[in-house]
Amino acid sequence: MLSAPPLAVSYAGETVWLLPERALWWPAQRVLWIADLHLGKAATYRALGQPVPGGTTRENLARISALVLHYQPAQLVFLGDFLHAVQSRTASVLDALTQWRALNPDLDCTLVRGNHDSRAGDPPASLGIRVVDEPWLIGPFAACHHPQKHASHGVIAGHLHPALSLRGRAHDRLRLPCFCLEPGLAILPAFGEFTGGWNVLPQPGRRLFPVGGQAVWQLPET
Repeated sequence: MLSAPPLAVSYAGETVWLLPERALWWPAQRVLWIADLHLGKAATYRALGQPVPGGTTRENLARISALVLHYQPAQLVFLGDFLHAVQSRTASVLDALTQWRALNPDLDCTLVRGNHDSRAGDPPASLGIRVVDEPWLIGPFAACHHPQKHASHGVIAGHLHPALSLRGRAHDRLRLPCFCLEPGLAILPAFGEFTGGWNVLPQPGRRLFPVGGQAVWQLPET
């Protein structure tokens, strides 16, 4: 079961859906986009002696499986930082990945390498995930990890883990992941559960879409 209806927006001449699960859906070609999984990040911290909880890898993969089951994508695109580090390649993480792939054996998967991928290495070849460098062109879009502009295609990227701080009248504050869209550039929030965030500020021409309460909504433009 997925949380709530998506929010449809126009980008690069196409209708895309911003999903409360912090992913993007391109319905015309049935492509699902996910940024910044950082699988095995908790395992990396535990290897350094930090007492962090386990189970995040299986939780993240279960969330992907729920999206795949619901939307039945023709293609799944990972926008970089698939594995967090070399230390992420533990037996438990690799076993969880193998089991996930066995549940989705025919799904066409592509990973656009990010900065963490260059250190962690590509996913095991047995997973059957195509690995490419940025920008990777697909339809009117340029799939990237690092936010950038492309001369002819609308970029869909990750890397920054955008988040938005909302302040209330009682001086309370709520920090939420968000989608950030501006001309020629769409930045997705981090999909991984065990990730930080970069505070993005409103500015003219920038559309911000916070994710919270199992919904996506648009912040009024400045």
